[in-house]
Amino acid sequence: MTSLNISLPEALKNYVEGQVASGDWGTPSEYVRELIRQDKERRLGNLEQDLLAAARGPKIDLPIAEIRRKGLIPALRERSRRRWKSFGLYSAMPQ
Repeated sequence: MTSLNISLPEALKNYVEGQVASGDWGTPSEYVRELIRQDKERRLGNLEQDLLAAARGPKIDLPIAEIRRKGLIPALRERSRRRWKSFGLYSAMPQ
């Protein structure tokens, strides 16, 4: 396993140490790894929900040239932003 050093404000450091002291995690590293796993799961779950919603929604027309130039995900994100803007909802758009 490799290591990564991070800097935290004192308040966050104390919070992490408190979480470790609660006994649920053995070390600060275990706590941070668990947070990262949870974030990754949440993001993948959100992506899955977005893909399912898109599959049920109207067809998205993306030229192959645009996908090749930008990549699929950035091209879809840009199309989504334009669509939200057209509805006047850009500020409410999920990030």
